[in-house]
Amino acid sequence: MIIIITGASHTGKTVLAQKLLEKYKYPYLSIDHLKMGLIRSKQTDLTPMSEDSELTKYLWPIVREIIKTAIENNQNLIIEGCYIPFNWEKDFENDYLKNIKYYCLVMSQNYIKNHYKDITTYANVIENRLNDEDYTIECAIKENGLILEMAEKHNVHYILIDDEYSVNVDLEY
Repeated sequence: MIIIITGASHTGKTVLAQKLLEKYKYPYLSIDHLKMGLIRSKQTDLTPMSEDSELTKYLWPIVREIIKTAIENNQNLIIEGCYIPFNWEKDFENDYLKNIKYYCLVMSQNYIKNHYKDITTYANVIENRLNDEDYTIECAIKENGLILEMAEKHNVHYILIDDEYSVNVDLEY
């Protein structure tokens, strides 16, 4: 089984991946780690500050083929990160799709307004965020609004975080 976790920044993608790792023992791949490995090893001219669309265009073909390889080898894997296109399904045949679960995390404007301090307080729970001072409440509202709009436009599964932060994914059938 492949679990894809994507969504806006600061929504808890990495925390959810870590919880699933602990519960189901599925390894996970952080697309941010892949990105930084490729950037630091000079395999690309992109930088951490490159546009998300450019990073997605570069990283998604690699991630897509990692997913296919894991499925072909009957391996479980969690992939988490921002650089997954909303039309990701078009890159997989049905035999692959039946082995993939997709979750997009989105915080409502209401949640962000009422819990912005919590969001920023927990931002470094799993990974150290550098230059996080650019993550303002306005930025969070705008980014999550765009993610929600795209998720609805592309009819992908999303988890809306609204009144309280409660994201639980049960992989058992």
